[in-house]
Amino acid sequence: MTHKTIFITGGASGIGRAVAERFGRAGWFVGIADINADGMAGTAALIPAGYSSWHVLDVRDRAAWDVALADCAAASGGRIDVVFNNAGIPLGGRIIDCTTEEVERTLDINLKGVIFGAQAAYPWLKVSAPGSCLLNTASAAGIYGVPGGSIYSATKFGVRSITESLDAEWKDEGILVRDLMPGFIETPLLDVAPNRASNEDIRGRVRDAGLEITPVGAVADAAWAAVHGKKLHTLVGKTASRLAFAARWMPGALRKQVGSRSGALG
Repeated sequence: MTHKTIFITGGASGIGRAVAERFGRAGWFVGIADINADGMAGTAALIPAGYSSWHVLDVRDRAAWDVALADCAAASGGRIDVVFNNAGIPLGGRIIDCTTEEVERTLDINLKGVIFGAQAAYPWLKVSAPGSCLLNTASAAGIYGVPGGSIYSATKFGVRSITESLDAEWKDEGILVRDLMPGFIETPLLDVAPNRASNEDIRGRVRDAGLEITPVGAVADAAWAAVHGKKLHTLVGKTASRLAFAARWMPGALRKQVGSRSGALG
């Protein structure tokens, strides 16, 4: 087989599904991983017949990563060119209002899952190098921390750090490491509450804060560009771009603006 293969976590919906469809449309074999079997089947239906496989995977389980990647490679013809560390969950609210269970689950999925994914992906990406890629989903929340987002931001700052570290660590082996830094994206995650104590969904809080919601297709196109380009961090959406500009050029003004919105997204 001459096609390339991408393995995507969180592939049952949202960003993962959009990226799967984008790469599948370009003739790639797509390995879809998630804990939602019905959602993965729905994603697979969007990809040309014979060019996908799906794998039940809890990214917190290090051993399960090895099994899923091996099964994907077996289905694709023996190679994996890109591993997309995309699985993640939201958590908002004041840090003192977040439960221990919520904090641990967010850290385990958003950060530990990315670390395990990198470890498991390495031997496959080394074989398909040069030009193979580990792509991570970071966030605009990894640019500057905001009130009501301390735990989520911590995980995304961590993903950004992992990307930067591994970009240097794996450079001599020809493995690219990249991340996406989207703002608020039109996915089902916007319709859940930021935490168990909240009665309002994230979408309402984003709207009340006057922030834009970016179509999910923009993230899929950004993922394609990131895998094939030279940018270490790829910003997606106006919120991410404005935040990055302000953090670099107007940090004092940004700090005041963030302080004036204390709790807006919590």
